Amino acid sequence: MTRIPSHTIEDAPEAARPLLAEMLQFSPTGRLLNLHAQMAHAPAVLEAYVSIRRATGRPGTLQPPIRTALMLATAGVDGNEYGLAIISMLAQRAGWSPDQVTALRTGQETGEASTDALISVVREAAANSGHVSDATWDSAAGHGWSDEQLAEAFGYLGLTIFTCYFLNYAGTELDIPAELPGPGQPGASRTGVTSGTVT
Repeated sequence: MTRIPSHTIEDAPEAARPLLAEMLQFSPTGRLLNLHAQMAHAPAVLEAYVSIRRATGRPGTLQPPIRTALMLATAGVDGNEYGLAIISMLAQRAGWSPDQVTALRTGQETGEASTDALISVVREAAANSGHVSDATWDSAAGHGWSDEQLAEAFGYLGLTIFTCYFLNYAGTELDIPAELPGPGQPGASRTGVTSGTVT
């Protein structure tokens, strides 16, 4: 059951209105998501979310497919249906195949050793309050991920945890499809991802 009221841009608290307008520009559905509409009830929460979104959206060393993989692996640990649905949609748009999206959601490997090594760091951190074993960290470093990239990966972990915890906290109702389109259906990606790039 949803616990926090939702808002439109027009009836949101004044401080939240420009933030909602910004989120509308980036919405994967072209409309405000319940996630943003509920966060707007407390502008400080929406501003915190938008700030993390802005920071992780700036050019960094990690490419968009890797970013979405890190977020989806984190959401898979949390298990929030809404978080999984929206990040799965973003992951497919970033180039991950439906099978790879399923693997990311369920804690399996994608089939690309370097990418899987970095994902393992974030997945382990999400399951253990940020703690990562030396073996997991060293494996990622051994696959070529730099200290900067390993640090940057935390931003996507943090964004996903913030989002999924809010969704759990607020009881946000799902307003996007929970199921992924199958191969050959509208919205299904026909591309794969290797070495952090779309192929």
